[in-house]
Amino acid sequence: QVQLGESGGGLVQPGGSLRLSCAASGSIISPGAMAWYRQTPGKQRELVARITRLGNTNYADSVRGRFTISRDNAKNTVYLQMNMLKPEDTAVYYCNVVVVLTEYWGQGTQVTVSS
Repeated sequence: QVQLGESGGGLVQPGGSLRLSCAASGSIISPGAMAWYRQTPGKQRELVARITRLGNTNYADSVRGRFTISRDNAKNTVYLQMNMLKPEDTAVYYCNVVVVLTEYWGQGTQVTVSS
C-alpha cells in the first residue's frame, strides 16, 4: 500500500504564493509520474501539472508560467510552487502518484485565494 501525505494549502491573497508538498510512503518501489490535480464544486477534477521520474513536466495552460512542479526522488516527494495566485485558482488540490502502473491519490488540501 502507498500513502500520500499532502500539506501546504491555506488562504492567500490574490498575487500571493503557496507551496504544496506531497510525500509518498509505504510500499514504494520507484514512483513514476507524480502530479497535482484540482477540483472545484460541480466541476471535474483537472490536471494542474505533472512531472515524470526523469523531470519532464507539463502544465495546464491556466497555470503555465505561474506554477512550478518539482520532485525529490530520494524523498518520494512532489512539490507545487504556486505564484501570482488568482481567485480562480481556488480549489481542493490533490496529489497523484503512479507506482507500478497503479494510481494513488492524496486526501486533498484546500487552497483559497481571496482578499
